[in-house]
Amino acid sequence: MRISRRLCLAAMLAGVLASGAAPAQPAPQTAVPVLAYHRFGATVADSMTIRTSTFESQLRYLSTHGYTVIPLRQLVDYLAGKQAALPPRAVVITVDDGHRSVWDEMRPLVLHYRVPVTLFIYPSAISNAPYALTWQQLQALQASGWFDIQSHTLWHPNFKQERRRLTPAAYRQLLRQQLLGSRQRLQQMLGGEVALLAWPYGIVDDELMQAAADAGYSAAFTLAAHAASRADAPLALPRYLISDAYGERAYARLLQQAQPSAASAH
Repeated sequence: MRISRRLCLAAMLAGVLASGAAPAQPAPQTAVPVLAYHRFGATVADSMTIRTSTFESQLRYLSTHGYTVIPLRQLVDYLAGKQAALPPRAVVITVDDGHRSVWDEMRPLVLHYRVPVTLFIYPSAISNAPYALTWQQLQALQASGWFDIQSHTLWHPNFKQERRRLTPAAYRQLLRQQLLGSRQRLQQMLGGEVALLAWPYGIVDDELMQAAADAGYSAAFTLAAHAASRADAPLALPRYLISDAYGERAYARLLQQAQPSAASAH
């Protein structure tokens, strides 16, 4: 009789445990599209220019379809396991090079729609090239709280060409100059931490990734056209290159392909 009672109590305890919360399952990995822009203008001057009106229609689409533009640093923290989850339908906006149209054309829309943007800058052009932003403009963009300034190397070299042209020792010296020199210059002029990098032309390989790690970068971005997830190498994370061809339909299709689970939930 006592044995039977013990078995009954054990069965009741098992039932209580089974009816409680199930052991936590790991959240599914989130894949986030990182969008790469270059220049903005009233007309399409070249393949890297997107009309300001097209860009505004894209921001409007994100706002009205439940997407959340998150800071790139937040995505990097998530991919590194430092953050448990991201908002649904998360998207990241980045801009390469530091063209003056960021100030003239993009800035008013960013402030209006209140979306965070990461600028990847090569410092040699700043306050030097007629097409580029000035240091004063970069300081003002950073002070607004909506722009984070990160590295695009020192002067945007083509590393494939430089490897063929230089001796191995000279090439390694160039890598250090481009990667560490850019970080130091940006931090000197703007303050804050520079630990993110966009590879010029999207070029990356194992040697470049090691050089970036040695120079103190925690994440770097290519132009491989798929959404970023924890399956990607931290120093070769993908981005979508955005041009004026991404009108609303093409833009919606890109986002749906990048995040099929988010699209089906919409």
